[in-house]
Amino acid sequence: MKIVYIIPSLEVKGGAERIIIEKANYLSEHFGYDVYIITQCLHNDAPTTYPMNEKVHHINLGIPYYEQYKYKYPKRFWIKWKMNKRIQKETTDAVLKIDPDILIVLFKPYLAYPIPCRAKKIIEIHEPLEYHLYSDFLNKSWISKLFKKYYFNKLIKKADVFVGLTDDERKLLKKAHRIEVIPNFSSMNISQYSTCTAKRVIAIGRLEPVKGYERLLKIWGIVNTKYPDWHLDIFGDGKLKSELIRYANDHHIKNITLQGITHHISQEYTNSSICAVTSYYEGFSLVILEAMMHGVPCVAFDCPNGPRNIIKDQQCGYLIESCNDDLFAERLCHLIEDEQLRKQFSNAAIERAKDFDIDIIMRQWKSLFELLSTDTNNIQHH
Repeated sequence: MKIVYIIPSLEVKGGAERIIIEKANYLSEHFGYDVYIITQCLHNDAPTTYPMNEKVHHINLGIPYYEQYKYKYPKRFWIKWKMNKRIQKETTDAVLKIDPDILIVLFKPYLAYPIPCRAKKIIEIHEPLEYHLYSDFLNKSWISKLFKKYYFNKLIKKADVFVGLTDDERKLLKKAHRIEVIPNFSSMNISQYSTCTAKRVIAIGRLEPVKGYERLLKIWGIVNTKYPDWHLDIFGDGKLKSELIRYANDHHIKNITLQGITHHISQEYTNSSICAVTSYYEGFSLVILEAMMHGVPCVAFDCPNGPRNIIKDQQCGYLIESCNDDLFAERLCHLIEDEQLRKQFSNAAIERAKDFDIDIIMRQWKSLFELLSTDTNNIQHH
């Protein structure tokens, strides 16, 4: 079976990019599928951020989509339009040459779904579809709303299957031909579990506004006043680094370190007792899953959509009403105070994480591919 993934780039060290490569590796290695990854806008001299199995075919179109940002509006509209047309043409040519059985599109599906091929088309959702439905200039305008409606209708008509990470996507895509929910997994090998005795809270993720680190610092200011012997370590990099450092200094928030990127994250989980997740949005949080795999209980805002689909509240961690910083701080303090509760949550977290084992999840993908490849009729909504 030939399977093609289409993704804009693999330069970003993000969870979605990592999971796509790991799925491609697994499909080629364990099921013997002929797997291709087409990157549309990867810089020609840039390596992929995660190791790719030599059995996976990587085709990089190397289209300089980023050049549009050199220009201001209205010229940027023209440059962007030309780039999109080029992406559509070159992606179409590459797909038709491969002639796949399954075509999976991520992140910018409107650039690929019109491809006239025999393949069954899957749109895989890793973040809100709304992220793809507007130009930054027209974000909240009535023109943007009309475009969103048009775009959704096109996607729903063209895609054979939408695959979301959580049940929340079903509500948004009720009119689609078929909706499947297949969560992510982590292939991380666990050699040691946390004892939950270290006086350390960990947070992991790129330093971007969506991750909510500014409110984590505010929360930590409350917590650390009560427990000055505990430390918060944040792992990740991004454009907010200097701003977060300045905020911590201006508000005299102590016992916090921005650690940057680490290549030994499993060890960092093992040496932590609590994981804090303050995101405004999570597609499916690999950080939460991997923390739980290591026996680290999580405290997370109940943001759309990931945390509530992984954490069982008050069993293996805490889900906090979105934007309730005071309750988040209170729950964090509760876990800091009660080592026995941390260990209880830790054991439950390890068991819960087993539901997302890679073999279980990849068998779901295999079943879907085989169903689609043998179905010559229109796929009915269910």
